[in-house]
Amino acid sequence: MQSTSQTKEARIHVAVIMDGNGRWALGRGLPRAAGHHAGVDAIRRVVEAAPGVGIGILSLFAFSSDNWARPAEEVQILMGLFARFLRDEAGPLRAHDVRLSVIGRRDRLPAEVVAAISAAEALTARATRLHLRLSSRNPAARARRPRAGSTRRQRP
Repeated sequence: MQSTSQTKEARIHVAVIMDGNGRWALGRGLPRAAGHHAGVDAIRRVVEAAPGVGIGILSLFAFSSDNWARPAEEVQILMGLFARFLRDEAGPLRAHDVRLSVIGRRDRLPAEVVAAISAAEALTARATRLHLRLSSRNPAARARRPRAGSTRRQRP
């Protein structure tokens, strides 16, 4: 039988880039917002299943800096959905021993979202079963951008 410390060391870290929710909805004749709501439902299912398959850290990249260029109405819908997710899910996350942390810049986020982040992080801070990290950064997009002085050739 493994000790608790060995089990924690062996836990898996999985990162998911949440992309295509709006296209998914449009492809089904639904408004883009319906796709974003479906994305939240998918997150919920993944968070519930993750600890059972050995995942100890789940990083979700849900809102990249490119998303700020979307129509203002869509950005407002996304921010409202994010704030509502944080408020509605913080209690259940705590009850299921899931720690939530939000990584990335907060200075562009609406005050309502920043307040919801702080409250959810505080409520779930002592949880140990799963660490759910939500991020507005997109590592894949950053990796595609050439760096200053880079000699790496870009694909056409």
